[in-house]
Amino acid sequence: MVMRIDESHRSAKLNEKRGEHWREKEHALLPFTCCFSGHRKIPAEDISKAKERLRVSIVSAIHEGYRYFGTGGALGFDTLAAQTILSLKKTYPQIRLILVLPCQKQTRGWKTVDVAVYECIYRSADKIVYTSKEYYEGCMLKRNRHLIEHSSLCICYLTNEHSGTGYTIRYAKQRALRVINLADESFFSGTE
Repeated sequence: MVMRIDESHRSAKLNEKRGEHWREKEHALLPFTCCFSGHRKIPAEDISKAKERLRVSIVSAIHEGYRYFGTGGALGFDTLAAQTILSLKKTYPQIRLILVLPCQKQTRGWKTVDVAVYECIYRSADKIVYTSKEYYEGCMLKRNRHLIEHSSLCICYLTNEHSGTGYTIRYAKQRALRVINLADESFFSGTE
């Protein structure tokens, strides 16, 4: 019986060391990881400007040394960000797309065309992380916090402070992430 306790103790110690190793490795990647957050609906008249600002901001981040790009796999801005990363991989093959998904059935209730786009992105992603197996109230929040906690830069499209994106960006600022809001006209004045 003592032997089992010792084995369990050794196993627990080994798992603890592995956990510490992975936490250290993840922490070491923070300076090279960028996440995205944005609204599911972007006004039609703003989409082309948002796409161009997104592309320019990502390329700038790549030149600063960012290599890992995490997105939440949602409709709207998340999809736009993922598609932009996948497009830029042709020019910058060193970059990686990480999908951080709130649950395994995220697309339940989506339109067929949206599911098809999601599945294409899903198949092309370099890494997929689920923050929860099943949907529950709060799983989107958990996904958003995961993205922020594993990044040092957040590129967002925020026009409504009283939204999930607004909460996520406030959390990013609390954690001292650099935030680039593509919807902030003052940030881009004179650059377009």
